[in-house]
Amino acid sequence: MTNIASVLLLIFLALTFLQSGYEKIFYWKENVTWLKEHFAKTILKNQVPLALLHLLILELISGILCVVGAIQLVTKSGREFGFYGAIFSCICLLMMLFGQRLAKDYDGARTIVIYFIPAVMAVYWLN
Repeated sequence: MTNIASVLLLIFLALTFLQSGYEKIFYWKENVTWLKEHFAKTILKNQVPLALLHLLILELISGILCVVGAIQLVTKSGREFGFYGAIFSCICLLMMLFGQRLAKDYDGARTIVIYFIPAVMAVYWLN
């Protein structure tokens, strides 16, 4: 039987990162404006568009890998795509956590941890 919990976690991660990527693509200017202010007093202040582009690319990779991984689990054809999707998800979340801590946004950092826990669970279950 397919590990339903792993499928659900991959769907959760796919929704999280594909939605986030969608928002970055279609609301790029608003995101850059808000993040420039958010990181104004950090070493990232002049790197916001480039950092956001890197995060966007990794989020899309994460989301796509998680979708393919969930399909792979349901069709019982493997688990490697889901595993790598979960790994990329953790990398995205660690990048965001670093940014939130750098900006001294501790509430934002706490929120990232809430997403990080299921991402690590997915890595563990799919390993």
